[in-house]
Amino acid sequence: MAKRSAPGPTKVGNKAPVLPVRDTVHFPGVIQTLLIGREMSVRALHQALRKNREVVVVGQQDQTVDEPRASELYRVGTLSEVLHVLPLPDGTLRVVLRGLSRIKIERLSYRSGSFTAWHRTLKDIPASGDSVDALVRECVSSFNRAISLGLSVPPEVADTVGSIEDPRYLSDLLTHHLPMSVAAKQALLEEPDVNKRLESLVLSLTREFQVLELQSNLRNKVEQELGQSQREFYLREQLKAIQQELGGNETIGEEGETYLRRLHTAGLPPESLEKAVLEVKRLERTPSSSPEGLVIRNYLDCLVSLPWSVASEDRVDIKTAAKILERDHYGLNKVKERILDFLAVRQLSPGLRGPILCFVGPPGVGKTSIGRSIAESLGRQFYRVSLGGVRDEAEIRGHRRTYIGSMPGRLIQGIRACGTRNPVFMLDEIDKMGYDFRGDPTSALLEALDPEQNSQFSDHYVELPFDLSNVMFIATANLLDNVPPPLRDRMEVIRFPSYIENEKLHIATKYLIPKTLSEHGLNRTQVKIARPALFALVREYTREAGVRSLAREIATVCRKSARQIAEGCPIPVQVGPEQLADFLGRPRFRYGTRGKRDEVGAATGMVYSEFGGDILTIEVSLSPPYGDQPQVRLTGSLGDVMKESAYAAMTYLRSHQEQFRTDRDFRCDLHVHVPEGAVPKDGPSAGITILTALVSAFSGRPVRRNVAMTGEVTLRGKVLPVGGIREKVLAAHRAGIRTVILPEENLPDLEDLPAEVRAELTFHPVKTADEALRFALV
Repeated sequence: MAKRSAPGPTKVGNKAPVLPVRDTVHFPGVIQTLLIGREMSVRALHQALRKNREVVVVGQQDQTVDEPRASELYRVGTLSEVLHVLPLPDGTLRVVLRGLSRIKIERLSYRSGSFTAWHRTLKDIPASGDSVDALVRECVSSFNRAISLGLSVPPEVADTVGSIEDPRYLSDLLTHHLPMSVAAKQALLEEPDVNKRLESLVLSLTREFQVLELQSNLRNKVEQELGQSQREFYLREQLKAIQQELGGNETIGEEGETYLRRLHTAGLPPESLEKAVLEVKRLERTPSSSPEGLVIRNYLDCLVSLPWSVASEDRVDIKTAAKILERDHYGLNKVKERILDFLAVRQLSPGLRGPILCFVGPPGVGKTSIGRSIAESLGRQFYRVSLGGVRDEAEIRGHRRTYIGSMPGRLIQGIRACGTRNPVFMLDEIDKMGYDFRGDPTSALLEALDPEQNSQFSDHYVELPFDLSNVMFIATANLLDNVPPPLRDRMEVIRFPSYIENEKLHIATKYLIPKTLSEHGLNRTQVKIARPALFALVREYTREAGVRSLAREIATVCRKSARQIAEGCPIPVQVGPEQLADFLGRPRFRYGTRGKRDEVGAATGMVYSEFGGDILTIEVSLSPPYGDQPQVRLTGSLGDVMKESAYAAMTYLRSHQEQFRTDRDFRCDLHVHVPEGAVPKDGPSAGITILTALVSAFSGRPVRRNVAMTGEVTLRGKVLPVGGIREKVLAAHRAGIRTVILPEENLPDLEDLPAEVRAELTFHPVKTADEALRFALV
């Protein structure tokens, strides 16, 4: 092989563009590839290409600076020749440089966005003495040993390093390929004495060899430990084969004995216990360092912690349960009666499998809290799991043990947390579960909520049947329409109505105000909220079915009152309707009130939503037609069902024109408007109200201002029953209405009204539209 020597002396000029570099040092005689992206470097490179392709490569003292100043550049660098330039797609340049000689920068100037250097060549002090050959041989030997221990260098360098005779080139080449810091390499570049460079290089190679040797020892130690684990596994397999040959007797260690003892104490059924014992034997055969051992231990820990035979004793006392329900909740009489009926059956027949209850109602009416009261009255543990947004079937049935981080489903986790197998288990927001590619969690609930199947409920993680028949499941939902029919069929639905105004006032007085005052460090002697202020809070600052917003507004009043007390205001703080505007701002809502006089073409109807009942005025206006054909306009954000009710009322009126003694020409434009226009409205119950307004507009007979009505009307003039009678009538009573027209078939719904409300109202049950018009029109 031909011996390679250092490049000969090169005649250079004393002026060249400067190429600043970071994280590297360029040496004479070395061919190096750099990526150039900074603007000043690109300009310097273009200047070199336009002249003699020579450039001064010099390092930066601060590697983090993007645009270095002259004072931040080293004064010793390498004069290099640009061999090749390749533009890259990202805008950078790949440059191949060959070092020519060491230079010292005498002066730097910065023009046109790049540096120019005036320089002189640094001459090396030749190596001399008998130690030169020894240093060269030691450098080559240490370098080769470092390569054998894993030092990464190009193969061509490893092959040719032994044939280099020039100590200058050898020191520069080895320094370039060693993993040294930039400062250390720069120090060797600035050293003119070849002997000193070789001595420093020997020290660096020795240090690098020691580091590589330590890494090699650590690597061998890890490989040895892995080999020991494999050896233990091999010996265990041999021991297993020997035990099988000797008759299949397997010895169980201390850990296995502990698990067996805990499994027998847990009270597993015989079939489940047999499978659990097999898992213990698998654990004994598994190497201690194997990941499979950790999976089996977690599984056995789950089995022994489940309450297979632990159950709390029911203390069913109907009178006590009634007191607890009455203590924690106001109103909801039908709901309480149904729950007490259920508890009475449990008292007489403890072994009877109870139904799966489903509480359906708007938010904030006490569905979750009444579940806690049931658990308290039964003396059972209570566990609540929120299913809103759950989309993965594994959330219900658990994950297979083959997955890393697998765990039981939420049902088994809840049973495990309660410590008994008969808790009251609340499945909250069951109507807000979704489904996607991971499965349908509502389908996974079918087995758990079926009294005929849940005695053998199988979780994917446990893989053993667990008896859920003693668990009292209570589901809650806001809308029953979102619950799939198969799941709905397995539950007994108990509907929670929205609170009426009087109930909210009682709840605020009896529950919310004392609780909120206590939370804010106040008492009734310091803050007094007048009853008119409570009326204003309910009517003008909240609009909801429950009492959550009301509780927040009361908390705001308490905070404002606490601030006044802290500022030294007189005690007690009196809160009336006038103070509410200062505490809470202007009223946010308004409620309907009856008209001040009888009007033509305006009838009062009653509406119901999840926020409660209210009244509204339906307006009808007639005008001459703009074109050949009369037009009918329906405005007020009406839904399709309500529009159909309006068309049915119009058709009935046209077909009975003579009966209503209407002299107006029907060939006119008709406009039906239902305020407020921004609030969406739908439903068939406004049919009789729309018909009354139409007849009033065409006949000129005013509608009585103290009459409100509800009911669906057909093309034959029949008045059909509608829902929400309780909330509608209460809203009419609040608005000052004293006469209510309603379908005759809705008469049984009046029993839900308070006695004082029924006493102050006059009800006209009707079967046909003619009867309704007789009571409504003047």
